[in-house]
Amino acid sequence: MNRVASHAGTWYTNSNVRLNAELDKYLDKVPASTEQGESYPIQGARAIIAPHAGYSYSGPTAAYAYKCVNVSEIERVFILGPSHHVYLDGCALSQCDTYETPIGNLTLDKTTIQELYNTGKFQWMNKDVDEDEHSIEMHLPFTAKIFSSKLDQIKVIPIMIGSIGEKKEKLFGELLSPYLANSKTLFIISSDFCHWGLRFSYTYYQSKDHKGVNLGPRDIVNDPPIYESISNVDHEGMRLIESLDYDSFSKYLRATKNTICGRHPISVLLCALSTIQQQNPSQKQRIQFIKYAQSNPCQIVKDSSVSYASAYVYLD
Repeated sequence: MNRVASHAGTWYTNSNVRLNAELDKYLDKVPASTEQGESYPIQGARAIIAPHAGYSYSGPTAAYAYKCVNVSEIERVFILGPSHHVYLDGCALSQCDTYETPIGNLTLDKTTIQELYNTGKFQWMNKDVDEDEHSIEMHLPFTAKIFSSKLDQIKVIPIMIGSIGEKKEKLFGELLSPYLANSKTLFIISSDFCHWGLRFSYTYYQSKDHKGVNLGPRDIVNDPPIYESISNVDHEGMRLIESLDYDSFSKYLRATKNTICGRHPISVLLCALSTIQQQNPSQKQRIQFIKYAQSNPCQIVKDSSVSYASAYVYLD
């Protein structure tokens, strides 16, 4: 069974030639090294966090994450994406054999998928649900692109992460930790950051003294500007993710209610890293954000924007 590229032609081009050129453009615009002076690809990068909006919005930011990946040793790619269209109190696996992209199809790792299902903790998603969801699909062309020289040598494991609580985030983190610990496995964590504006029912604003309020349609603020407040709130969350502190990140989400749509996949990642650390206390772990952008610099409450951030996860 093949999952068609249902968002090709709308969220990104369905032309092989144009998509290749577009992805090349995004990847080529990434500098040779990070702001911290590390050269791409990042040696030891075992996971990335990257956005999943239409490529004209988030493609340039996502490219930073994909430049981190050293593809030479990777044989298996997990893609963890949030569920946008169906309520899911758990995690769901694809039943497809292949995932279509305009630049080459990806083969699913049916053995690993069945292994996960056999734990009794995962459920299946049907083909319609699979094809409706964009959070995983938007990473498929980038994946096919960076692995183009060995596309027949890698297999993917897509996992839809539902609106799960802390107990289940820890459970799924523990279940996925052995795979993350494998140096031949890459994890892609799909997430946009703040969705701000009346149309998202989220107008949280943080003043310079860090007091948070929800703005109404007629409120006027400019110190700091709304876009700066959004950035400050996003970067607070990013710093907590970088600290590898799951509990503090969870507390931050409860306090700010920041509309990070991939908060559950990110939390599962943090729990998996914590499990690995407990089993191997001497192992070095690091999360580093390397790019941040907003779709629109909000000035007034009637404006709206979505934030995008890219990061890599290092394991020695």
